[in-house]
Amino acid sequence: MKIGDSIECTTTVLCFATGMLFSVATAGQAPQPAAEIGTWQFTATVYGWVPTIDTKVNFPGDGRTTDLSVSKSDVLNHLKFTFQGSLDAHNGRWGIFNDLVYVDLGGVKSQDRDFSIGNIGIPASATANLSLDVKSLIWTVAGEYRLVSDPAWTVDLLGGARLLHMKPTLDYSITGELGPIVLPGRNGSKRVNASFWDGIIGVKGRYAFGNDNKWFAPFYLDVGTGQAQLTWQISGGIGYSFTWGWVFAMWRYLDYNFQSGKPLDSTNMNGPLLGAAFRW
Repeated sequence: MKIGDSIECTTTVLCFATGMLFSVATAGQAPQPAAEIGTWQFTATVYGWVPTIDTKVNFPGDGRTTDLSVSKSDVLNHLKFTFQGSLDAHNGRWGIFNDLVYVDLGGVKSQDRDFSIGNIGIPASATANLSLDVKSLIWTVAGEYRLVSDPAWTVDLLGGARLLHMKPTLDYSITGELGPIVLPGRNGSKRVNASFWDGIIGVKGRYAFGNDNKWFAPFYLDVGTGQAQLTWQISGGIGYSFTWGWVFAMWRYLDYNFQSGKPLDSTNMNGPLLGAAFRW
């Protein structure tokens, strides 16, 4: 329906990320300017991320997984509230990184014939009129260590945790002929309220180029596990620096896979991002 295990896999991705971090650290062994210890430097970022959201949900009482998909246009047209931003604080080579995304979508509507209530599917002569609400919170908090700092490259190693909280609610009303099938009701709702904490490791940074290094390519990668079987996130793009900060455009992809028996089977968010950063 649309509106809009492995330990080996986890180990492989973690090993890949660890290998990448060692490669970055090796690349940063050239002489670097001394870090300014004792002075805190802050960067506050506000941005707008408009992703496609694809989630496989195990609603209570259902005998199968329900696929929920929200397109980028649905996100824009049915957005009730959002806050998206990050705060980065550095003192010498050490730092703290916080990133928060909260999205509240309401009233994404569709019709479907491939619909079930519990283990009972509706017949072909009936149609389910559906309305989806999704509340999601993604919070990443991590400590940082600056591996590379020179006029062209800035690379931070990070380690911390990420929280994913999702609350999809699916309201339905069934029209048409049900025949001999007896359902609990033609109207109702299904909902899940799930939270997952996972440890993550990763890298983030930027490569500056052009006249006076005003143009730059930002990048971010993390991978982790915990209450999720595997989660990973990657983003990259282009930006331009000013005296007060910078503006940037990126593409961001976030993916989760969960162990069997969880309220969610998987979820991913994938789409463009525009933002501005302010430093002091």
